[in-house]
Amino acid sequence: MPTTAGSSPQDIALVTGGTSGIGFAIAHALVTDGYKVIIVGRDAGRLHLALSSLRAEDDAFDVDGYTCDVRDREAVQTMVKELVRDHGAPRVLVNNAGRGGGGVTAELSDDLWLDVIETNLNSVFWVTRAVVGASEPIRRSTGRIINIASTGGKQGVPFGAPYSASKAGVIGFTKALAKEYAATGPTVNAVCPGYVETPMAQDIRRSYAQLNDVSEEQVLADFEAKIPLGRYTTPEEVAAMVRYLVGPQAASVTAQALNVCGGLGSY
Repeated sequence: MPTTAGSSPQDIALVTGGTSGIGFAIAHALVTDGYKVIIVGRDAGRLHLALSSLRAEDDAFDVDGYTCDVRDREAVQTMVKELVRDHGAPRVLVNNAGRGGGGVTAELSDDLWLDVIETNLNSVFWVTRAVVGASEPIRRSTGRIINIASTGGKQGVPFGAPYSASKAGVIGFTKALAKEYAATGPTVNAVCPGYVETPMAQDIRRSYAQLNDVSEEQVLADFEAKIPLGRYTTPEEVAAMVRYLVGPQAASVTAQALNVCGGLGSY
């Protein structure tokens, strides 16, 4: 169920995985631009904190949220139906929910592989299919679908086979859907961050430190050395790309996988 009831403005944006990191930065950017933003998160407590933080910043922010595990296709269908019933149909969809995951490939468990694929790739299909089916505004040429992928889906990440595979799948899905809808429907694009300073990035550094028997500080230094700009991207810099893609100036941008990575990826 939604956390509160409210009126439905013309432009509604749905952001999955919007309770922290990149997703929260995207939600903040869009609500600042005047969208009614619906955040989806798996953890009710974190969802409440995210919504409270946004409302405390500006009581004019029109924001609400649903607790939903986007790996669960039936739960996704229910959530989207309730969203449309309670708030109206979204024009913008940002599929951001995701997780890291990897290790020595020959030693990966079935459960880890399947959960990364379910979280990062299958959920993008479940949510997109449900929203496109339920929302007339998103099926127009002014509709926008943005999938958060990764440079790791283009270039591969050592010890990150399930993550790279899932994000490569997101990029392929994005391009196929964009061409399917190009003549009459929404633009569909992927945003590909590189190293971004988020809670997930901290978990990844911890994992690499354990795998390589070095300190987390050394892992951070090694990662930064690979980035031409010499630093991690911020969540707000990724959100700025999303902010551009949802606007009218990006009407001719579709079927693209755009890097926001400090030069880490170059294609």
